[in-house]
Amino acid sequence: MSTNELTTKIRELKELQALIETAQAEAEAIKDDLKAYMIETGTDEVNVDIFKIRYAIVKSSRFDATAFKKNHGDLYAQYTRQTETRRFTVA
Repeated sequence: MSTNELTTKIRELKELQALIETAQAEAEAIKDDLKAYMIETGTDEVNVDIFKIRYAIVKSSRFDATAFKKNHGDLYAQYTRQTETRRFTVA
């Protein structure tokens, strides 16, 4: 690929990423409006037309790796492993 082709591809990528960010921000704003409505009406679930929206509390239990590492460092080290990945960035 030539330098000009690379430059064109990178510019196109940046434009598409900007569009995605704008669309995601708009989607989040709409979600926030829907959540606010549900909080105002005090409901966890709403049926509208063919859609069902839910905004409910979900409880979960998660392993606290930081506390475990602090209290059981040797055991933590025994069961951890390094991984290797590739990271793609355009600056």
